[in-house]
Amino acid sequence: MNRFISIATSTQLEAIQSLQGLPALPPKIFAQHKPDAHWVLVQNEMIRASCSLWWQKTPAYLDHQVGLIGHYQAEDNEFAALLLNHACQQLTEQNCTIVIAPMDGNTWRRYRFIIDRGSEPIFFLEPDNPDQWINHFQDQEFTVLANYQSSINTDLTYVDPRMEKIAARMHDLGVQIRSIDLENFETELERIYQLSSISFRHNFLYTPIDRAEFITQYLQVKPYVKPELTLLAEHQHQLVGFLFAVPDISQSQRGQTIDTAIIKTVAALPGKTYAGLGSLLVSQAQTIARQLGYQRVIHALMHDANNSCNLSRHYAHSIRRYVLFAKNLIS
Repeated sequence: MNRFISIATSTQLEAIQSLQGLPALPPKIFAQHKPDAHWVLVQNEMIRASCSLWWQKTPAYLDHQVGLIGHYQAEDNEFAALLLNHACQQLTEQNCTIVIAPMDGNTWRRYRFIIDRGSEPIFFLEPDNPDQWINHFQDQEFTVLANYQSSINTDLTYVDPRMEKIAARMHDLGVQIRSIDLENFETELERIYQLSSISFRHNFLYTPIDRAEFITQYLQVKPYVKPELTLLAEHQHQLVGFLFAVPDISQSQRGQTIDTAIIKTVAALPGKTYAGLGSLLVSQAQTIARQLGYQRVIHALMHDANNSCNLSRHYAHSIRRYVLFAKNLIS
């Protein structure tokens, strides 16, 4: 017999950790992400599917009241249908008019599904999913809300001819670019957090992130940071741009030599004053990567409509595509 278990506390999650089947959500993640609800579908004392729901503090989208489905997993189409129907019913009862998935509460965390894998293996920090999960959502009449891609530059000798003029303008303005200081990593992250909160606020489906969670996310990656690859742009002692990049540690985990760096995030203060700074940071990061012996640079997880994607087209070609789904909850 199928039954849904409603999880409201970390203690309740701990109580089902021993169940067989799919893994239960770690209580630590539950406590950190604070979903408004978490549901576990159990059959014969085995976890067959589960997901979290958010309807408070969700991103703005048109005139909708947005609900989110995240922390998603399902064993097969049958259990997926039961779970997704239940999730949509719960969100409808909370007056949501549209559901967006997969998203673990906000775009600072894990979201999107891989829809076109290409030929490149999964890179470091790239979210992955079983291919059949795409069918789970499409079968329940979810449609594509947004498209994303990751691209790769295999010619690090190429320098965009526009960069000379941009570099000269930034130099005349007094903008200085340096590597991140790992000895004062948390202080650097405080400044990056403040800039990110300004730079990304108009991004698609943006919601603010708690400062402590932001710092925690980056501290988890600190052991893999190569400081030369992460660049900070400063003007009059103010952080006005940054680029965060890391080596592709996944190559080492596969027994390969690490020859690829990953540009994860690029940001600059909005406005004409710093126009082109993001492009300049990418250009300089790729030059530094080549000097360090890397042969390739991945531009990771870009929304097709973002400036970062337009910037990447000057250097790179797409290697992976991702989608974000949505479903109207009112007719």
